[in-house]
Amino acid sequence: MAVKLLHLSCSPRADSESSAGARTFLDGFRQARPDWDIDLVDLWRERMPEFAGPIVEAKYARMNALAFNDAQRDSFAQAERMALRFSLADRVLISTPMWNFGIPYKLKQWFDIVIQPGLTFRFDPAQGYLPLLKDRPTIVILASGSDFATGMNRGRIDMATPYLREALRFIGVSDVRFVPIGPTAGPAEPIRAARDTAHRRLAEIAKRF
Repeated sequence: MAVKLLHLSCSPRADSESSAGARTFLDGFRQARPDWDIDLVDLWRERMPEFAGPIVEAKYARMNALAFNDAQRDSFAQAERMALRFSLADRVLISTPMWNFGIPYKLKQWFDIVIQPGLTFRFDPAQGYLPLLKDRPTIVILASGSDFATGMNRGRIDMATPYLREALRFIGVSDVRFVPIGPTAGPAEPIRAARDTAHRRLAEIAKRF
């Protein structure tokens, strides 16, 4: 089976800073690992089920060890396909903007669908919640209008980073590095400097990722 990098692309804008950072990373990655497959998951083009109705019922049926009805089985199969696509990746790239201090709703929808009992986690009465996926190196490119990495906003209202770190850890992925890009709004010079710094770092990481 071919080795694979899965890219979760979370911006609806092709010219966004997170998308541009991903292109820089992938250019370097392809040069370093030309035999790897790149599996692009564009969350704005993927058909993801709404987290309502049968898929919610399937989650609670699974948690209570109840049999699925036909609608629940079909809905849960969609979650299984999405989670399997992620679990088969040897490396993961997530490129996302920060929206209103958090993540885009499409990325939250993706997590809501794949974080399912018996699929990506399980519950043990003695040990609590346990992940079911194996760890794999993961890069998160996070573009934000403000400078959350070094500026005055550091650690105050960035809810995207802690959410992504914990959601990934919950299903088994702890080897995660964040590459912030910001500010992406305001005067041109700080934007250019932030972009250049992030792209240099991404190019270096790609060589050894």
